[in-house]
Amino acid sequence: MIAIVDYGMGNLRSAQKGFEQVGHEAVITDEPKVIATADAVVLPGVGAYRDCYAGLKDRGLTEPVKEAAASGRPFLGICVGLQLLFESSEEGDCPEGLGIFRGRVVRFPNASQTGLKVPHMGWNLLKPSAVKPCPLFSGLSGSPYAYFVHSYYARPEDPEVILATCEYGVEFPAMVGRDNVYAVQFHPEKSQRDGLSILRAFGNLVAR
Repeated sequence: MIAIVDYGMGNLRSAQKGFEQVGHEAVITDEPKVIATADAVVLPGVGAYRDCYAGLKDRGLTEPVKEAAASGRPFLGICVGLQLLFESSEEGDCPEGLGIFRGRVVRFPNASQTGLKVPHMGWNLLKPSAVKPCPLFSGLSGSPYAYFVHSYYARPEDPEVILATCEYGVEFPAMVGRDNVYAVQFHPEKSQRDGLSILRAFGNLVAR
């Protein structure tokens, strides 16, 4: 069973429906015991970094989420759920994060510098790493597109954690990962065939 962490914000039901669509059971929960015993954990997120982190703290979920990521069980962050895995964010000048990956979340350059509006919203091409194969990419098409909605992106200290990139004025990490922990900046549940293939592959990791 896949546990989707409920901290009062996020695309909970759409993430759950995405997993159901590819044949994997997922439950929405804010219970630490459920998170601790689930076969896999998903940390979704929509909204401001500070508010999302506060939601985790207020429900006593920061430690259960860290423990889940350290447990060796499959773990997936989605959108702000990726950003929360880092140490801090420029958004709201938030000095706290889960610190699972070292680095900071920063804002896209202003449109005056790139000619591109912020937020980055809509479809964009994923560029999987040629040197760091990822099991969640096993079913991707030759030109995988994903759906993004965000104004901030992660800047990891260790480039080795970057599993895929995307271009929007700057090159930014579209997916990061290490060991059992994966996280995507886009919304796989809204990314049609390629996004659902990532959810299916994650569920298959859990089944194995």
